[in-house]
Amino acid sequence: MLTTLTEQLLTGTDLSSEQVAEAVRHITSEEISAEEKAKFLTALANKGESHEELAAFAGELRDRATEVPLDEATSADEILDVCGTGGDGLNTFNISTTVALVCAAAGITVAKHGNRAITSKSGSADVLEALGIPTDLSPTDAGIALSEHGFAFLFAPLYHPAFKNIMPARKLCAEAGQRTLFNFLGPLLNPAQPTAQLIGVPRAELTEPLAKVLQNLGIRRGMVVSGRVGDKRMDELSTLGENAIAEFYQDRGFTTSTLNPSDLPLAEATLEDLAGGDAATNANIIRSILSGEIKGPKREAVLLNAGAALFVANKTDSISTGMELAVEVIDSGQASAKLAELTA
Repeated sequence: MLTTLTEQLLTGTDLSSEQVAEAVRHITSEEISAEEKAKFLTALANKGESHEELAAFAGELRDRATEVPLDEATSADEILDVCGTGGDGLNTFNISTTVALVCAAAGITVAKHGNRAITSKSGSADVLEALGIPTDLSPTDAGIALSEHGFAFLFAPLYHPAFKNIMPARKLCAEAGQRTLFNFLGPLLNPAQPTAQLIGVPRAELTEPLAKVLQNLGIRRGMVVSGRVGDKRMDELSTLGENAIAEFYQDRGFTTSTLNPSDLPLAEATLEDLAGGDAATNANIIRSILSGEIKGPKREAVLLNAGAALFVANKTDSISTGMELAVEVIDSGQASAKLAELTA
């Protein structure tokens, strides 16, 4: 069956939702060879995944994830995830992870879904571990952490057991320099099923289709962004150049726009100003930002992205007021207090 689907993709024909369900059954099976799975993933990538296909794959794979049990109060409130797909190759510090901690300090329930570094020196799991925040929570413990502390890190390999049968095919594709849909799917598979998400992607043309995928998955409020850095893109909102944004909210429709950092109270900066290092280095950067010790470009990158995240989480009515709230959360000591609480 997977061979038949691969042949269909080679003709440029999209998969139906039923065919996606069949494909997922095969690529997560131990019985199908990694080579056959890799051929399928390559054909799908070369055709170009439609947002309907991405939504169907995300839905099927999320249904196979280990569920995080949430109490009634947590389920009724907004649950936020902030993450990038990775792959921008710019080696900035862990901006999204810092933003997630700022948002938790602002009173938002944050379910941070992530992994160890793949294309950078420090992934979200690496830097949170260096900070002393638990990265191996069981589903039950994650649910308790979300309820009691408003923050939990969900280490992707612990929550997606089906992926062990996909990894050999992904490795074959990676060795051949072939991207797959899994380069995009990570942020869409949060097992806590957040109601609000801010996702960064390294290509501007991905913002609209991935935002439509989020919308199809039933997210109440979502924003997908890609920031310009010279002739490159970053999977965050950039303080260094124009940003492409696709967003949707319950109380208004789907929109695309651009955001220029010159329209905001931000100082000029360079990519070097946002450079990160290994997990220990980035952990020290995060501590210094959350304590208010760092006041320059790194802090401003966090403020801009936190402003967007707080807006997406329905905590503020705009990115600019979200930035003001982020300043207050840091300068009042709330952010460093939240870090101390999470590492206790």
